[in-house]
Amino acid sequence: MTEPAYARGENTPDLLTETIGATLAATAASYGDNVALIDAAAGRQWTYTEFLRDVRALAAGLYRLGVRPGDRVGLWSPNRFEWVLTQYATAEIGAVLVNLNPAYRQNEIQYALAQSGTSVVLAAERFKDSAYTSMLEQARPDCPDLREVVLFESPEWTALLAEPTESEAAAVAEIAASLSPDDAINIQYTSGTTGFPKGATLSHRNIGNNGYLVGELLDYTAADRICLPVPFYHCFGMVMGNLAATSHGAAMVIPAPAFDPAATLAAVSEYRCTSLYGVPTMFIAELALLDERGDDHGFDLSSLRTGIMAGSPCPEHVMRQVVDRMHMGQVSICYGMTETSPVSTQTRVDDPLELRVGTVGRVGPHLEIKVIDPGTGETLQRGDTGEFCTKGYSVMKGYWDNPEKTAEVLDDEGWMRTGDLAVMDDSGYVRITGRIKDMVIRGGENIYPREIEEFLYSHPDILDAQVVGVPDPKYGEELMAWVRLRDDATDFTDDDLRAFATGKIARHKIPRYVHVVKEFPMTVTGKVRKVQMRAEAVDILGLDTGEDGSENGAGTGR
Repeated sequence: MTEPAYARGENTPDLLTETIGATLAATAASYGDNVALIDAAAGRQWTYTEFLRDVRALAAGLYRLGVRPGDRVGLWSPNRFEWVLTQYATAEIGAVLVNLNPAYRQNEIQYALAQSGTSVVLAAERFKDSAYTSMLEQARPDCPDLREVVLFESPEWTALLAEPTESEAAAVAEIAASLSPDDAINIQYTSGTTGFPKGATLSHRNIGNNGYLVGELLDYTAADRICLPVPFYHCFGMVMGNLAATSHGAAMVIPAPAFDPAATLAAVSEYRCTSLYGVPTMFIAELALLDERGDDHGFDLSSLRTGIMAGSPCPEHVMRQVVDRMHMGQVSICYGMTETSPVSTQTRVDDPLELRVGTVGRVGPHLEIKVIDPGTGETLQRGDTGEFCTKGYSVMKGYWDNPEKTAEVLDDEGWMRTGDLAVMDDSGYVRITGRIKDMVIRGGENIYPREIEEFLYSHPDILDAQVVGVPDPKYGEELMAWVRLRDDATDFTDDDLRAFATGKIARHKIPRYVHVVKEFPMTVTGKVRKVQMRAEAVDILGLDTGEDGSENGAGTGR
């Protein structure tokens, strides 16, 4: 008889029971001479002894600014060493770090600062075409709690890092000793596709343990060096990267402020990194650079053994190249969401390749997972598609100052509803088939875009593919494939796709439209913005929305 789609993780290793600051102090005591942080762009590095010294100096500097436990401190910057120092300094004094997306525009930054009640912002002067300085000044009238802005490039920042007096150091130590692992330590705003973003509120216990346990499943030791081209403002960088490193005495390596494939591979080569993180599109870009430069590409990647791919499923041909050409035989797939700190499932380092491309692994230690009927809440049987739910230490405390939205996703027993469609197999491995909202219903048939995307990857001219549903007057929805072509491919049409797919996949799963692009609309974390693609498709295909809400029209898809 088929078992219920439920699984409980192992209870080993034990959960951490101290704050992030206490964990860092223990690591520094054990591995003080080990390299803790390397900022390749800045040309600087810290041992754990030096890193802890500067973290505590910054904590004292924030204390001088009037920051106290529970105060919200905003951090607006791309990846750089100041980001990492601030992450640990705020934890040291019990302030709540508010992660601000480097890509925020004026309305977004104003909303996040006002909604969180942020009183102090630490920021870069600018990033790409965004002048943070002027944007923060413009935000002040709408952010009544905001009283201090300190720019990394300013003398005020240097002053924050001054050696603390004995009384300041004692005050910070007293605060650190009074903190509880269950204290809120971090607010991360979801990128939400409708309405305003929600601030997932996370504790020392949430993110400290998630980073630690992810590192345990990667077999991290103090000998590892982790290359982090993924953004720190997101859990991928600051939890799976930084907190995994500092709980094991490993090194955090920042290759560049923003993702750059050449800088990433150069950092791996120069600093002998053993682990590399990224979403699949990052690895695709790195592999393309290796192809472009040929056998003499100049990057020595032989030090790599592991890493993490997350954010979206990895095409099999990409995974095979990452394992073979980038020496990442123990690369792991992780799945989760900001609200769960983030990782709920993970493949193990000895899992066969088919599990690393076909699933997102199995439940992590000290967690529970299940797949339910989204309508009734009933736990389904293994092999059935339903909504993925998770429970345990990693589940957020709630959305900041938003109990109504919290109640929509967290039930009385502590289960978090993710909104993701999943299937659990007989061995407990989970396959994510899409978002509930991304599922396409064509003529009454439920279609999961991921299945079609995986098929399109097998076409020799297609580098990457994304499938979305678009309005259709006859079937309700039709399928549209957005494709990126390899450099030597010149064209790809609707007819080309139909000719390739006919007889290989069911007729109703063959996309009606094809749209060739150089790049997909992306979030700063490297996730494809399907909601934007669906919105743009209405214009691309010449669809008209009637007053009754129906859409009419047709387009070539080109």
